[in-house]
Amino acid sequence: VIYKHALRNALIPTVTVIGLSFGSLITGAVLTESIFSWPGLGRWATQAILHSDMAAMTGFTLLIALIFVSANLLVDLVYGALDPRIRYG
Repeated sequence: VIYKHALRNALIPTVTVIGLSFGSLITGAVLTESIFSWPGLGRWATQAILHSDMAAMTGFTLLIALIFVSANLLVDLVYGALDPRIRYG
């Protein structure tokens, strides 16, 4: 009873918050890598911006957009699994 009624309805807002906070997670990684000089995609993107490397900036933007769209697609699929009232089509 708890899983069928309470947990399913409680997980929908939780999944929404996780999906929306994914963009902040990526932004925070870029900021953290830049401040602490850790090697990673964030620092690479910052160096590309500072050196006006358009190919690297375009690639990084495309990669982040692809990850973000994939995460939102995953959130939408989880919605369908949690709430059978949600129909696709």
